[in-house]
Amino acid sequence: MIPKKPKAAEPAPKLSHLDAQGKPNMVDVSDKADTVREAVARGIVKMQPATLKLIRQGQVKKGDVLTTAQIAGIMAAKQTPTLIPLCHPLLLSKVGVEFEIIEPDTIQITGTVRCTGKTGVEMEALTAVSVAALTVYDMCKAVDRGMTVQSIRLIKKSGGKSGLILLEAP
Repeated sequence: MIPKKPKAAEPAPKLSHLDAQGKPNMVDVSDKADTVREAVARGIVKMQPATLKLIRQGQVKKGDVLTTAQIAGIMAAKQTPTLIPLCHPLLLSKVGVEFEIIEPDTIQITGTVRCTGKTGVEMEALTAVSVAALTVYDMCKAVDRGMTVQSIRLIKKSGGKSGLILLEAP
């Protein structure tokens, strides 16, 4: 058998948040065109079925869990550049946080963020989902210490040079 010729190593991708000296750098988007940009992220919170029942029945002592988590997610998306270093402050035109209850023990959270601008809104959508999930956890931790926040991920983005990137069905 003839041994396979080793493949040449591919160059590492250039990281846009590092300058030529490897120091942090906010990407210059001055020359990019303004386009409508949208990102959708998703994540889940797993819990005991009894905890989900309390949420559905509005019996969590701290209050309305899903409404509070929705507001927290929206507020968090708007604060992304203060939380994530080197993110551009953006004028967001839409932030939506939605919940789907999946019996017997799961809340699926979907965050959608839109703007017209020079850079994408992926981090804002991911931040919205993350903070909404953490809010569910915080409000319910007294009754369920075993809850887990899982699978926070980008599922779709559109706009800019890349166009539509669909990573999962919305």
